Amino acid sequence: MNKRDYLFSLVNSIKPVDKKKFYKIAEYRLNRLIKPKGSLGRLEEFAKDIVAIREEERPYLKNKFVCVFAGDHGVVKEGVSLFKQDVTAQMVRNFLSGGAAINSIANSAGANVLVVDVGINANLEMLAGDNFINGKIKAGTNNIFEAKAMTYDDALKSILKGIEISDIVKAKGADFCATGDMGIGNTTPSSAITCFYSKKPPGLVCGRGTGVSSSIINKKTDIIEKAIKSNIQNGGDPIDVLAGVGGFEIGAIAGFILGCAVNRIPVVVDGFISTAGALIAVNLNSNVSDYMFLGHLSKERGHKTAVNLIKGKKPVLDLSMRLGEGTGAVIAMKIIETAVNMYNNMLTFDEANVFASKLNK
Repeated sequence: MNKRDYLFSLVNSIKPVDKKKFYKIAEYRLNRLIKPKGSLGRLEEFAKDIVAIREEERPYLKNKFVCVFAGDHGVVKEGVSLFKQDVTAQMVRNFLSGGAAINSIANSAGANVLVVDVGINANLEMLAGDNFINGKIKAGTNNIFEAKAMTYDDALKSILKGIEISDIVKAKGADFCATGDMGIGNTTPSSAITCFYSKKPPGLVCGRGTGVSSSIINKKTDIIEKAIKSNIQNGGDPIDVLAGVGGFEIGAIAGFILGCAVNRIPVVVDGFISTAGALIAVNLNSNVSDYMFLGHLSKERGHKTAVNLIKGKKPVLDLSMRLGEGTGAVIAMKIIETAVNMYNNMLTFDEANVFASKLNK
């Protein structure tokens, strides 16, 4: 079986979550807990979703992983970022030393940080440890202003690498995951993917990324317009869209989301870059959205547009964040875990010897 056929055999195996059956199971317990019916709002919805994804009457989320996928982008040579490309590798080293924002936030949430190099333009083979995986496909993408970001085959490889990572964390005992990213210049390909699927002009999607000026935003819009027109030959094939204007870490995030769905592991999607990956995933199989949560609404301009393309999903949080790395997703993980702990650990009216309202039955 070739790579494409193998990918689609996995993608096509993802069925919708059985909400009718498992929401009913969850609601039966939620409505008997010592509280007015529905009084914990979205926390109750999160608990129902976890019950349905896991297909367990009393699920527990003990082993949390945030997988940070890293890759470089040739479009950086066009001056779309305030940071040099070297910063991607420097930040990965920082993740592995435990000094970055994602490490601090993940420690607070009790989540393990796993860093995956899928396309950094530096040799990181000397890095070792249980929290680093060298999954490099190539040393960065091509400049999308001049050519397709990657070959179709490399786009396939990036998605399959993400699926492989989902299998690895499952073997490590993961029962709850989040996505993260690192890649200088990656708001440009994320904007391109969002523009393509939303049909909105780049001027309404491109944001400041690392804090760039209006003139650089204008440059980004020109790059994206040309890239979409020149690099995407078959817009009905999400793999071709990824190959045309995407990034290795974006493809790996898409694959990781798909893999989590196959493995029935709930996955929290981080901000703009991760949501671009989610767009590739849901366009491969829309059922995958049943297995994911949108962690937060990024301050990055195009994120709301990207979020609106994923039907039926509302971000857990809105904290005006735009860092990436998985930071917003991990904070949301803790909220969702809290919801599940509430569902599992609260007493029912009968257990607490409290008289229930008839509306709770």
